[in-house]
Amino acid sequence: MIHSLFLINASGDIFLEKHWKSAVSRSVCDYFFEAQERASEAENVPPVIPTPHHCLLSVYRHKIFFVAVIQSEVPPLFVIEFLHRVVDTFQDYFGVCSEVMIKDNVVVVYEVLEEMLDNGFPLATESNILKELIKPPTILRTVVNTITGSTNVGDQLPTGQLSVVPWRRTGVKYTNNEAYFDVIEEIDAIIDKSGSTITAEIQGVIDACVKLTGMPDLTLSFMNPRLLDDVSFHPCVRFKRWESERILSFIPPDGNFRLLSYHVSAQNLVAIPVYVKHNISFRDSSSLGRFEITVGPKQTMGKTIEGVMVTSQMPKGVLNMSLTPSQGTHIFDPVTKLLSWDVGKINPQKLPSLKGSMNLQAGTSKPDENPTINLQFKIQQLAISGLKVNRLDMYGEKYKPFKGIKYMTKAGKFQVRT
Repeated sequence: MIHSLFLINASGDIFLEKHWKSAVSRSVCDYFFEAQERASEAENVPPVIPTPHHCLLSVYRHKIFFVAVIQSEVPPLFVIEFLHRVVDTFQDYFGVCSEVMIKDNVVVVYEVLEEMLDNGFPLATESNILKELIKPPTILRTVVNTITGSTNVGDQLPTGQLSVVPWRRTGVKYTNNEAYFDVIEEIDAIIDKSGSTITAEIQGVIDACVKLTGMPDLTLSFMNPRLLDDVSFHPCVRFKRWESERILSFIPPDGNFRLLSYHVSAQNLVAIPVYVKHNISFRDSSSLGRFEITVGPKQTMGKTIEGVMVTSQMPKGVLNMSLTPSQGTHIFDPVTKLLSWDVGKINPQKLPSLKGSMNLQAGTSKPDENPTINLQFKIQQLAISGLKVNRLDMYGEKYKPFKGIKYMTKAGKFQVRT
């Protein structure tokens, strides 16, 4: 299975390594560094890199590469899913998953990794079980451990490990019983020059925060479950019930977890929530160019679009840009040729625009193609696919919990061609 794990930061330094079987030399990462140099962006590094004696599988999250080294034939998605689980566990333990935080809690990191894999095979990957095995670090616990020389390792085996529901510990008690569900959708789209959609798809997740006493049994139903394609469930979901009735029935883990992830493809006619009007032109004989863009809402069901950020990689011939935004702030970096415009919230009555001119290098020919515009945005209380939760019911316990559902749509890779 997994022989070793290397953590590599954005500047290419290996700042943590863990070996489960025999120690693998750091030189194996040279193949990874070569692939990193060839990739234009960190996200474009191939997730699977074959080498003569090993295979490197990696994920890139929080500006850190998590690189697993394997020697035998293993399903790649199995390893990639495990690496994502490692990142989620670190985030759950330390609040944020960053290089500084991992270095500050290096002992806990090694203890957690030791429990997650046994001789290279996944053992305990559920957060509830891990927190009983290795207690999360607190300031008081760190001080006591430093003075007494003790560790964060628990004294007894987790209660959930031996039960039929290993993801939930026994004897859970809360004074306030609550269950919150976040439906988060990320829209990936490419829009052509005329405003037509070339490709559009939605990647969605339902994240849950469940703090309920005892052993509750929950059912979650949707108004329109047929929208969902390629659904991936948490192990707690009873798959037979979903197949027959399209209802999610499950005994939830305690705390935060991802209930399911899903995909909505273009066949379902993905709604595009924003539009961009653009006029970017370069003249053949002149060293000046024109730049105008306006961003507006479209198919948002009356919800406000906020956190709008527009970026565009300008051609190498552009020396400088003198632009005036109607709202927000903009920056043009003359070295990297990257234009960033922080728009903020869109007011439909007064649409934000960025207008001005571009100074081009004298004597250079007109660029072959116009720059593409990339957008980031968020829309609260809207699932752009139209997915809606119908009801949430609880069985097996007598109390009435507080229940809440929140929706959010945000941009993934959203690109407009000009």
